[in-house]
Amino acid sequence: MHSKSREFTGTGTALITPFKRDGTIDEEALRRLVDFQEENGVDMLLPCGSTGEAACLGREEHLQVIEIVIDQAKKAKVVAGAGSNCTREAIDLSMEAADMGADAILSISPYYNKPTQEGIVKHYEAIAEAAGVPVIVYNVPGRTGLNITAETEARLADIPNIVGVKEASGDLGQVKAVIDNKKEDFVVLSGDDSMTYDVMGAGGDGVFSVVSNCCPKEVSQMVDFLKDGEMGKAKEIHERMLPLFKGVFCESNPIPIKYIMSRMGFGVDFLRLPLTPISDKGRAILNPILEQYGL
Repeated sequence: MHSKSREFTGTGTALITPFKRDGTIDEEALRRLVDFQEENGVDMLLPCGSTGEAACLGREEHLQVIEIVIDQAKKAKVVAGAGSNCTREAIDLSMEAADMGADAILSISPYYNKPTQEGIVKHYEAIAEAAGVPVIVYNVPGRTGLNITAETEARLADIPNIVGVKEASGDLGQVKAVIDNKKEDFVVLSGDDSMTYDVMGAGGDGVFSVVSNCCPKEVSQMVDFLKDGEMGKAKEIHERMLPLFKGVFCESNPIPIKYIMSRMGFGVDFLRLPLTPISDKGRAILNPILEQYGL
């Protein structure tokens, strides 16, 4: 049914949205970031996720960021963040992203409203029917206040056009339950860098990574080893990268990764309120780790 789902496996980067000093989008830095990702083996690019500060982009800006990434990408699949806690708004954004040429959309479960599991299913049914491109569900209870259960994810997998899930519940038991009960062509992607090794070891298909913003080559290599079943080689990279996988969440994402990327010349260390640049304490945690990786 979802012959297209296999296109959405491997390493996806949840791209930051680089800003200039005045807080506007830094298009030049965003285009360079896309090139940097593709040159280092990343399979999918995700503009306008939580890492891209989608919650603080105006609608025109949101679409502008997606458009720039689609225009710049040469070979990676573009999975556009197009979710909302208003189903109608999510449908509109999804249709616009599809019209621009996004290969798929990532759709966060409705936050704040606290729908029932039935409401979640209906929300995604409506989006999948309207979107016109494959839809990947995003489960991140730490941000939405609501878990999409393994049972509900199995139901979502039956909806035509829903091809996979980005799982950031942090519950490996739940992820395994999803993997064990899923249809063959439904992809399960880790939504948490430090869990990618375990999720793929349990049969998952890849990751939407924050750390691959700054280390696309290392994350891509690890994921490729995992895809090929070379667990030893993958574990070596996983263990070497673990301090960074954890360090990048020392404060709310994307605060730490924006600091790292600004050090690497991709935009400035600017975040839109209510997010603030990294604290001295956060910097004290990250700086020694960054030295370690030569970032």
